[in-house]
Amino acid sequence: MFSIVFNALLAAEETTSSSGGGILGLLPLILIFVVMYFLLLRPQRKRQKEAAALQSAIAVNDSVLLTNGIIGVVTGIEDRYLWVEIAEGVQVQVMKGSVGSRVNMDGTPIAQPKPAKKSKKADKSAPESSSDKDKQ
Repeated sequence: MFSIVFNALLAAEETTSSSGGGILGLLPLILIFVVMYFLLLRPQRKRQKEAAALQSAIAVNDSVLLTNGIIGVVTGIEDRYLWVEIAEGVQVQVMKGSVGSRVNMDGTPIAQPKPAKKSKKADKSAPESSSDKDKQ
């Protein structure tokens, strides 16, 4: 009796395992990679691009916040290094990568204006208003 049930389960398992091969077996791996890309890799690349843009935009007399929390004024720029004055007469040489952000001297971040998005309604209403003026 037990062997008949065991043989029936074994036969059922063989038919179900052979029908699920191919792409369906790879689907979970592909799904994991896609999720990792959108949750980990894409935001990291975005942060790296922003950091590179910040480092290239630093100029002399900019106030910067270093990643260790020190606020200072950039007094000189070399190839990979910055000279930052952290107190009157005290300058330190730091790597450009240690700059966390540009700030005001009181430590508040400098607001980066975001470009305004144009709405479709505004685009459509602008020509109508100019045509109304032409009619008058």
